[in-house]
Amino acid sequence: MRPALLLLALLGLTGCGVVRSSAGMVPEWTRDWRQVATEADRTRLRDWRKAFTDALAAARKSGHAAEIAREGALLDPDAALGGGPIPSGQYACRVIKLGAKSAELLDYVGYPPFVCRVDQERDIQGFAKLTGSQRPVGLIFPGDVIRQVFLGTLVLGDEREARQYGQDETRDVAGYVERIGPNRWRLVLPAPAFESQLDVIELIPSTGGVR
Repeated sequence: MRPALLLLALLGLTGCGVVRSSAGMVPEWTRDWRQVATEADRTRLRDWRKAFTDALAAARKSGHAAEIAREGALLDPDAALGGGPIPSGQYACRVIKLGAKSAELLDYVGYPPFVCRVDQERDIQGFAKLTGSQRPVGLIFPGDVIRQVFLGTLVLGDEREARQYGQDETRDVAGYVERIGPNRWRLVLPAPAFESQLDVIELIPSTGGVR
């Protein structure tokens, strides 16, 4: 049976209304991401570094070496510092897409900051990108001393309900949450289904900090 995941019960969105969760949830609540992750996402997580370096190579080859260098630690595959879970609170989240999936797309696309939020979900954490046309929503599980594990689904356009995790491979997303500096984190999403080889979401606490 494919695993299902309660993503988030109700999330307020700035300019996007409200995203409601799917009715599904794990049969028994767990802090172990391995009990939830699909085989496809296990592969994504295992091969994250190759996806990162391949995407960087594609972006550099198409003329974006200067942009990559300017981002410093954000686009350095080995920049994770550890230091415990990401604090709960609201974040300015800037998305960079690296490595085009097809010839008509760009190998480097950087967006201005959106709004994201991290909240406590029982004994783990929930994450949601609250604005923009592609919005990952899901759960942050304990990982290792360097990073946490994110599993979730992608909400598109004006959709108001997050799909059940594990029910649609084109919407499932998996990645790592890593601290890369003082009050600076990133969510690395290898091999997303759409557009890019790798998405990196920079997470900076919004004015007023995190709680």
